[in-house]
Amino acid sequence: MGSERSDPQMRARVDALTEGLQKFGWIIGTDLQVDVAWYGGSVDRATKDGTDFVDGHVDLLVVNGTIGITAARRVTRSVPTVFAMVGNPVGSGFVQSLARPGGNATGFSAFEPEIAGKWAQTLKEIAPATEQICVLFYPGYEFLSGGAETAVPQLGIRLIQATCRSAGDIEHSIASIAGQPASAIMVLPVPFFASQRNLIVELAAKHRLPAVYPFRYFTKAGGLISYGIDAVDEYRRAASYVDQILKGAIPGELPVQAPTKYELVINLEAAKRIGLAVPAALLARADDVIE
Repeated sequence: MGSERSDPQMRARVDALTEGLQKFGWIIGTDLQVDVAWYGGSVDRATKDGTDFVDGHVDLLVVNGTIGITAARRVTRSVPTVFAMVGNPVGSGFVQSLARPGGNATGFSAFEPEIAGKWAQTLKEIAPATEQICVLFYPGYEFLSGGAETAVPQLGIRLIQATCRSAGDIEHSIASIAGQPASAIMVLPVPFFASQRNLIVELAAKHRLPAVYPFRYFTKAGGLISYGIDAVDEYRRAASYVDQILKGAIPGELPVQAPTKYELVINLEAAKRIGLAVPAALLARADDVIE
């Protein structure tokens, strides 16, 4: 898992996976042992965890996110692997195709490049005065930056990419964009940013910057608006592939599945703090509105 053990959102995903397995008849701790490693957004830690699991002769790996599957591909091409929350799995070379993944890995994709354009559009809709967006970026997520770059010319917006590998990078990037007029923030779906969500939300509020986030839990933490998939549901669905593979299915013959649930969440208190009036049409489309 891509966070620290203390992250309740990530623990909820693990719980969804194990609950799903129990519904398929597996008795956790009796006929199925589930061990969890927390790599905290570090590819080095994820690689070490993956190596330890493979050396321990596990029957199957479940990996979280792009960093997780990257590490898994480094350490094994034979142990069956189910990934979840991985964007652009074909373009990134993790599988041969969505319909026929091939090899030892399959799973559940998260974000395709086009969704970054949707984030930019949503940000422009809730904050029409926006003229430039600072994208909090992390290496390995170039495909999403490309999706945003395709969309922004039609919105009359410029993009600024800020690579952030530490909390200090985040603080510097947000402070820098805050000094420029008509600016806003886009946060990519990176495990490291998820672990730093309270810091990001607090800095956005401090500098009165509109910000769009990829998951509901950012808005629950006080963020302005989020649009993305139901990550917990993705792990619930992943249990079906774990079940099938443990019963003999070949991973490379199971098609990669796309998300089925997207949700738009708006935090009205956050909007009020930075002086934004949320358009009625946007409120009407929201799946959840935090008062």
